[in-house]
Amino acid sequence: MEQLKITIALVIAIVLQWTLRNVAEPLAYIDFPLIVVVYAALQRDAIKAIFFGTFAGLAVDALSGGLLGSNAFSKTLIAFVVSEIARRVYMDNLLLRIPVIAGACLLDDLLYFGLHRLFEQEPAGRLLVTVAYTLIGTTIAGTFIYILLDFVLVERKARNAISFRSGGRRDGATR
Repeated sequence: MEQLKITIALVIAIVLQWTLRNVAEPLAYIDFPLIVVVYAALQRDAIKAIFFGTFAGLAVDALSGGLLGSNAFSKTLIAFVVSEIARRVYMDNLLLRIPVIAGACLLDDLLYFGLHRLFEQEPAGRLLVTVAYTLIGTTIAGTFIYILLDFVLVERKARNAISFRSGGRRDGATR
């Protein structure tokens, strides 16, 4: 059920990525699919994270009309790196996730611009401006989205564990 919720969140993120940029120009700098891909990678399942990264990258590439595969490669690599780091380091704290999303955003943008330079394609925007605005916007938005995703996906598990420990009583009283 959790995978279905993350998949729905990823589809919503892809739709938001391409609809909000028409509403307000600053919202174009928030990489919503990357936020969900990093969240999936923090669940410590590398295969699932790589699948989400590839799917998100190909969807963004198909909708952008640019260099096909550049976002797919960068998001897949980000998903793998973050999932491997999450397997070795305990990152269930929101304060530890903030530098992870910032680093993932920075690496994603550098890979994207590097692939465009490698294949002699002209990327949209200037490197420094795009990286700076994307880093700030994605990190701030990612923090709030992680809080929302944790509430939606993890809250029920915690509630069930408390209910199980208290013998099914909601008031917390024991027998």
